[in-house]
Amino acid sequence: MKTTPTPRIAVVGAGPAGLLCARVLQRHGIDVAVYDADAALDARDPGGTLDLHADSGQIALEDAGLLDAFTALARPEGQAKTRLDQYGTVLASFTPDDGDEAAPEIDRGQLRALLAAHVEPGTVRWGHKLVRAVPLGGGAHRLEFAGGATAEADLVIGADGAWSRVRPLVSDAAPRYRGVSFLDVRFDDVESRHPRIAELVGDGHLFANDGAGRAVIAQRNSNDRIRGYVALRTDLDWHGGAGIDLADTAAVREFLLQEFAGWAPQLLPFLTDNDGGYVNRPIHTLPAPLTWEHTPGVTLLGDAAHLMSPFGGFGANLAMLDGAELARALAGEATVDEAVTRYEAAMLPRSGSHAARANDALDRFFAVADARPGDLPDHEAEHRRYREAAAAYCRGEPLRAPE
Repeated sequence: MKTTPTPRIAVVGAGPAGLLCARVLQRHGIDVAVYDADAALDARDPGGTLDLHADSGQIALEDAGLLDAFTALARPEGQAKTRLDQYGTVLASFTPDDGDEAAPEIDRGQLRALLAAHVEPGTVRWGHKLVRAVPLGGGAHRLEFAGGATAEADLVIGADGAWSRVRPLVSDAAPRYRGVSFLDVRFDDVESRHPRIAELVGDGHLFANDGAGRAVIAQRNSNDRIRGYVALRTDLDWHGGAGIDLADTAAVREFLLQEFAGWAPQLLPFLTDNDGGYVNRPIHTLPAPLTWEHTPGVTLLGDAAHLMSPFGGFGANLAMLDGAELARALAGEATVDEAVTRYEAAMLPRSGSHAARANDALDRFFAVADARPGDLPDHEAEHRRYREAAAAYCRGEPLRAPE
């Protein structure tokens, strides 16, 4: 960046997208500070697994100089997928070919730790929960954190997720409940303690649904662990309506067994045999497409900009590509304003089309009855599209959502 003096850049949020943006900025010699509410990198459960696509997440990692490090941790075999109905009948399955690197899996915690280890020491200010960002004029903002700490920046990058405190600077949009809630479950030491679940999930993912708003989704993770989601199309306060305390594991299990009555016995352990309790994760999305008028000194990336359903795996991949592209623009343009304008011109239409597709996929998964193999995703074609889109992106063509 040719701006003089050097702009003060603050990234709010040390998730994969915010950290990747900081890493690419530093590779271009640009100073950046990252602020995160977590007390430390390992302060909370990092969640399950991510598939990083060749046309987005992997491109971002290459910009960060970390593609080889990612490959050393990733699980190509984790791309395998099995689709069942509620009776345990296999509707479709996919096993990746040897050498298929279109969308290998990595644990979220591993990815975040990898990126955090490759930003300069002191880059991340842990324990800084943003309360508000106050415009100071001329594109500058004051960041006010819980506990009284403050900082000033010439560019605030909101990478602070679904409930972003930065987003109100550019948009009054707020996440809306999508009508589906996931109950997060975990299974440890699966080969010895949960062999039936391990066999059903295999190396990758299992999807089972009944076409009536109930589903089980399970993902193989590293370290002999499987993460799963017991999903329901239901009201946001379903547990309150049912008189259930989410901390009462036995009561939640009893409720789920009633909800999933008639499902195959081999699928019921996903409801009842989890290690620990249940974590309620209602699915929220932002309007798609979401756009805003350019606002000097602030922009968004990832879920702060385009919160979408998890179906398709677009969210994390686009977030990382957002971070890389914003950093590239800041390194290449003469001013912060020109860089943000360039970045948003590409990011906003791209994220809008992908978000609409992801949200539609979630709606169809929880609404289509009597699914047939022909209704199900063609993962071989999907992987081919990732590779073709990666080549097109490298030729300078924009990344578009698949038809």
